[in-house]
Amino acid sequence: MSYISRPVKAVASEKARGDARRERWREHRQARRAEFVEATVRAISKHGAEVGMDEIAAEAGVSKPVLYRHFSDKSDLYVAVGEWGTELLMQRLRPLFHEGGTPNQRIRRLLDAYLGTIEQYPELYRFVVQRTFADRPVRSDPVSAEKTVIANSLSRILGEYLRVLGLDSGGVEPWSHGLVGMVQASGDWWLERQSMSRSDLTDYLAQIIWFAIDGVLRSAGLVIDPDEPLDLGNDLRLVPGEHETPEDEEDVDRG
Repeated sequence: MSYISRPVKAVASEKARGDARRERWREHRQARRAEFVEATVRAISKHGAEVGMDEIAAEAGVSKPVLYRHFSDKSDLYVAVGEWGTELLMQRLRPLFHEGGTPNQRIRRLLDAYLGTIEQYPELYRFVVQRTFADRPVRSDPVSAEKTVIANSLSRILGEYLRVLGLDSGGVEPWSHGLVGMVQASGDWWLERQSMSRSDLTDYLAQIIWFAIDGVLRSAGLVIDPDEPLDLGNDLRLVPGEHETPEDEEDVDRG
């Protein structure tokens, strides 16, 4: 019995050591990939969206063959950089979805965070959006993924909000994707033209978005002051229209 058990324990121990080595190697490769992605971001900032592999390798302090040991090709590196940019943006946006304040404050905070990020990293934004660096069709589109994440977050908030108000929330998903697309297109235009300040663009976009929300609410007979904190118990009032008469509104106000 002891003769058999010793080899079994030895095999198990050797397997555990092999698993540990593989895990350390996997972690090492992940760390190196992350270092090379950050080096690429720095190279893009220095050389622009048309940066080449030679410039990236020089920034990373390695040769191109070393880069290609960690990325299968340029498109693989492109996707990794796009994912880095998406995570950066979401780190800035994610907490804002849950902050309180007036409707205008909440809308402006999200817009300003988005526009502030692309203003801070204009060449990185162009690198990801223009996709000129990718040398083949990519396995995933960082831009589409980013828009989907933001739109889904917005959909959840708008959906919960409309349901609390007793309104139909069935259209929040296409509505959210449309708003995100509008903001991205406006950001593209602004980044190239720079014909107005970021604050002015934020104001214009905030107005457009609020008017869209306000139109949906008014069609249901609800009015909300965009400059007052949201209090679903006190800040809503019915307005005359298809849903009630002026006499009904007076009764609501007296109640």
